[in-house]
Formats: sequence, C-alpha cells, structure tokens
Amino acid sequence: MPRGFPTTLFRRRPLAAIGLALALGGCQSLSAVSAPPPQDPMADAPPITRGLDAEGLSTLLVAEIAGQRGDYRRATRGYLATAERYRAPELAERAALAARFDDDPALLEETARRWQSLDPASEAPARLLSSLAVQRGDWTSALDQRLALHDDGDAELLGFIEDALEAGAAPAPLLERLRQDVAAPDAPVDRELAMALLEAATGQTPTARRRLDRLTATHPDDPAVQRIDAALALEMNAPERAEAAARRGLEASPGDARLMLLLARAQIRLGRLDAAEASTDALLEDRGDRPPLRLALARLYLEEAHPQPARRLLLPLLDDDDTPELAFLLLGGIAEQQGEVDNALLYYRQVPEGNSFLLARLRAARMLIEDDRLVDARAFLRNERLTHPDAASRLTGLEAELLDEAGARAQADALLDSYLDRHPDDAQLRYQRAMRAYGNGNLAAMERDLRTIIERDPDNANALNALGYTLADENIEGRLEEARALIERALELEPNNPAILDSRGWVAYRLGNVDAAVPWLERAWSAMPDQEIAAHLAEVLWVAGERQRARALIATAVERFSPRPRIDELLERLPALAP
Repeated sequence: MPRGFPTTLFRRRPLAAIGLALALGGCQSLSAVSAPPPQDPMADAPPITRGLDAEGLSTLLVAEIAGQRGDYRRATRGYLATAERYRAPELAERAALAARFDDDPALLEETARRWQSLDPASEAPARLLSSLAVQRGDWTSALDQRLALHDDGDAELLGFIEDALEAGAAPAPLLERLRQDVAAPDAPVDRELAMALLEAATGQTPTARRRLDRLTATHPDDPAVQRIDAALALEMNAPERAEAAARRGLEASPGDARLMLLLARAQIRLGRLDAAEASTDALLEDRGDRPPLRLALARLYLEEAHPQPARRLLLPLLDDDDTPELAFLLLGGIAEQQGEVDNALLYYRQVPEGNSFLLARLRAARMLIEDDRLVDARAFLRNERLTHPDAASRLTGLEAELLDEAGARAQADALLDSYLDRHPDDAQLRYQRAMRAYGNGNLAAMERDLRTIIERDPDNANALNALGYTLADENIEGRLEEARALIERALELEPNNPAILDSRGWVAYRLGNVDAAVPWLERAWSAMPDQEIAAHLAEVLWVAGERQRARALIATAVERFSPRPRIDELLERLPALAP
C-alpha cells in the first residue's frame, strides 16, 4: 500500500478563509494551513463547490480525516456517500482518486461504476473501467467501456484490439461485440481495421481480406490501412503483397517504425536477407541504436529461423556494462540450436539474478540433460546454488522438476527430502513436495506437509487453500465442513484471490449449496479466466439449470484454452455440455 498519502485531500487556502467558505457553503478546504507535500496525488482533483448540510459536512470531514490517516477505504466510502447524496460527480471522482490507494481492485471498480452513473457523459470513468477490465483479463468488458467513449476515442480502438490480441484475448467475443458498431456504411476506418484483425484472428481470413481490399481502395494513403494490410498478408503467407503494402505505407508515413518492421519481416520471409538487413540497419539509424530495438530486431530474424543476422545484432550488446539479460538468453538459444552446448552454457550462466535468472538455469540444465549429461546438469545446478545462495531454494525446486521430467523421481524425492531436512522452514519447497505427493496419489503425505506449513505459518493462504480445495475436490466423506473452514480462513487472508474464490464456490457446490456456489465462481472467473475455473462454473451452472450459459462458457473455454484438461474431463462426464 502506498505510503505518504497527502495530509489533505483538498486544495488549501488560508485559515481565515475557511470560516467564510463554510458560511457560504463552498467547503472548498477543510484542512490545516500547512503546505501540501511535493507529490500530492489529489492536487489536480476538482474543487468542491456544492453546498453541504450538517450531515453532508460530517460525512465529508470523516472522509477527509480517514484519508489523512491512510484509511483509503473509509475515505472512498465517505466521498461516495456525499457524491450520491448531492449528485456530485466531482466528489465521485475524488472517491476514485482515493480508491486508487487502497489495495482492492473491486473497491476501485465499484467507485468507478458509481462515478459513471453520476456522470454518464464523462469519458474518465469509462476509461478507468476499461483499464480495470484489461487488468483482470476481461477484454470484452473493456471493449464495452471503450465503445462508450465519444467519437474521439475511435482512433484508439485499433490499438486496443491489437493489444488485446497480443495479450491472448479470445477474438470471437470481441468480434461479436464490435460487429454491432460497424453496421453503418460510414463506420470509422479504425473500426473497420479492428474488424479485419478480429476476422483474421477467428479464421475468417477471406472476409478480412475483402474488407482490407475495400479500405486500400478507398484509403490508399492511410498508413494504418497499409500496415494492417501488410500484417494480414504476412499472416496469409503473401510476403510480396506485404512488402508492397509496407512500402506504400512508408511513402505516406516515412520512418514509421511498425511499417519498417513489417517491411523487414516481408523481406526476411522472401529470403532477401541483404535487403532485410539494410532495412533493419536503417531502422536502427532512424530510431536510435538502442538495446530494446536491437533485441526486437534479433527476435524478428529468429522467428523466421535466421540465427546469424540475429547473432550479429546481439553481439554488440555484450560490450555494454549493463548487457540486457535477454541478450544472453537469445545468444544462448542460438548457440544451443547450433549444437554449441558449452558455448550456450556460458551465455546462460551470465544471466544475472532477476526475472530471467531461473529461466536461464532451466534452459541450461535441460540442454545438458537432452545432451545425455544428467550428471553435468546436476553439477551445474549444485554450483549455481553455491554461487547464488539466495536462489538456492528455487534452484533446488527447479532441479526436482527436471529430475521428474527425466523420470528420475527417486532422485527428486531424495533431493527435496535432503534439502528440507536441512531447511525445515522452507515453505515453498515443502509446498512443492506436497503437490508432488498429491500428483502421485499420496494424499496423506500431501496433507502432512501442508499441515506443517500451516502450523508454522497459520496465515499461509496458499497452504490453507490447497488443503481445503483438495479435500473438497476429492469429495472426502466427512471432511467437507473442514474444507470449507480452511478455505474461508484463506479467504479472510486474501479476499480477492481468484483461486480461493474458486475454492469457496467449489466447496459450496460439494456441500450441495448450488445457488451459493454460482456467485463465488462467477467472481473467480471474472477475476481470472482460467480453464479450471471455467470447468467448475460450467458444471455448477449446468446443475443449476442454466444450461445455455453453461454451454456458452464451455464454448468460450474450448476456444480460449489449450491444453484444457479440466474442460476435457468435464465433457467426458457431461457430453451434453459440448458446444
């Protein structure tokens, strides 16, 4: 939770003016005279200009004091209550600003919706709701809010759809929603381009192609039209058309980085590596020879299986004092693909502790195992544990996973047992051992480890939830109430954790309370669209008699997730659910 919340949520004025302001009902400031901190997040909030009665003033004062004390939830509630009482959107906006400092996305969303209800013409709450929907992966709801914006928001729609597809959003629901907004013959070009992208993403390539043919004929000088045309041509494996479209776009918008990248991709696909390297060199010169750009261009060549140009782009980065860790990863991958195992190992070992540290060690060890050097892989990981003691636990867990993959489960068991004998308080590795026991069907061993974690740390929500969910999922006779108690304790600790919300709904279903299960599972699905949650919610909806909703959810899950073992298992048990 952020610290240093401003000592007031209101703009300040001299003390002598406060009495006059209150007498006149302006109540623009209710705070002390001291100057605001240099970074006041409420500094740009709109002033309060509505008159207040005694109750309204009291509520607002409580909100003000709560904000000063860091009780952002109470501050938000106070501003909202006053905003709704006086139908004042400005106060709802202040409530949203305060809610940003509370660690509860649900509170911020509720605040934004109530703000929107008070000021439906304002774009600000729609943008906030769209952003919150994106954060939880609900791109369809985000699109609804995006389409609620005024016409000047249309120019952002294409970028929104591109971001959604890049993030792995299911294109079919977005396409269905967007179709309602492009029926008019004078639909904005950005919406037509967004439609073409979604049509291509849902396999309707001929329809997308016809749409783009119309747009290229009517808007030949629009760089965005040429960019999407080139991108679709590459998807359709028509690099000649892609190259021509990218060149036309660059004539209209010289130096456009995305068009230059598309041109390079088309040239690479055509095997014109000299031309492609000239294009990427021009891009580096035009946009600045920066490491992120070199990395992006190198990946472009690697995607088309041309490692040598990629290596030439990456090697100069090794001369920097702060070589990006991705450069080591990519160079290691190139060396590995070319059979240079020891050279790849050198690159992987240079990845420092950080986001890619474990990934590099995973790749290095797996490479050695695939080269029939299991002993060397284990020695490598052992040395890495000595070199990086802070990462020893994670490296041990990684080695256990690799041993499992290699079929050496007894060695993995011995490794975890040995480490936990020496480090009995390592909750993460004990949890891993518990999950391995569950995978082997040894529920007693799993429960022993989870109980140990809970005994040593009664507030370990993961262990509480894992044990409660397992008891519920296995439907162990006589232990469902125990499962519910464990899950409810986990929910008290992490009330917005989607996995725990899912467990809460699932145990309600196992206890026979179908109506109570649905809201929990719907909240879980909204917060974290996941194939297991989808399977749970679909089954409960089916049993509750909401069969159309259940089938629609399964259809979405089948399209969105692969692999989807829980969905497949559900369809085996309930084949009538198949879309």
